[in-house]
Amino acid sequence: MLLTRAGCTLCAAAEPVVARAAADAGVPLEVRDVDADPADRARWTDKVPVVLLDGVEHAYWQVDERVLRRALRV
Repeated sequence: MLLTRAGCTLCAAAEPVVARAAADAGVPLEVRDVDADPADRARWTDKVPVVLLDGVEHAYWQVDERVLRRALRV
């Protein structure tokens, strides 16, 4: 899962990286706006974009594609 927010330039840069790695791994990508849910906003607002793998924080602010691919076992 990728938590983003509208107007976030880091989110815009992270989304294609995460989408590419997820597609190559055959993993569906869920993108969710952190501001759409008060609980998400309270927990993640200072870290977007946030990559969650199985509900666990994997990366925030910057996404290292090699590390993400390794975590996804691509």
